[in-house]
Amino acid sequence: MRRILSLLPILLFVALASYFAVALRPGHDPHVLPSAMLDKPMPTFDLPTLTGEGRLTPQAILGKPALLNVFASWCAPCRVEHPLLMRLARKEGIPIYGIAHKDKTADSIRFLQQLGDPYTAIGVDADGRVSLDFGVYGVPETYVLDRAGHIRKRVVGPLGAEMLEKEILPLLRALERS
Repeated sequence: MRRILSLLPILLFVALASYFAVALRPGHDPHVLPSAMLDKPMPTFDLPTLTGEGRLTPQAILGKPALLNVFASWCAPCRVEHPLLMRLARKEGIPIYGIAHKDKTADSIRFLQQLGDPYTAIGVDADGRVSLDFGVYGVPETYVLDRAGHIRKRVVGPLGAEMLEKEILPLLRALERS
């Protein structure tokens, strides 16, 4: 027993060294979370809309490259990225569909009244099941969709201006041409 206890610090050191060797390897970005959904059709869903009129389904999104943004009124990073979503919708004409994740309808409406509404339509995912089908880790998350509804990019966390200019807009423009 004493021998095992004397080896414990060495084993712990080897385990930690192995972890850091993998986590800190060159070219590894710890902020990039892989998605099993890339290049696959978005999941099937049928959500009531925030306005109470109609439903948000994948069929409503098809036909033009678009963004699907999962957000919540209680999410501070959602407020940070909101001006960029407003710019995309108003100045760039990008259709943005929203999923209100585990949020109260009244709170989502108040959030949009305060900050503006960039969304073409918003589905209410009160229990978070649709978000889970997309693989959402937390809000905000944004998906770039092609005209056929395939997921071409996933952004975990708030959108940033640099990412928007260097990755999102070029991808949307390329999808528009294809």
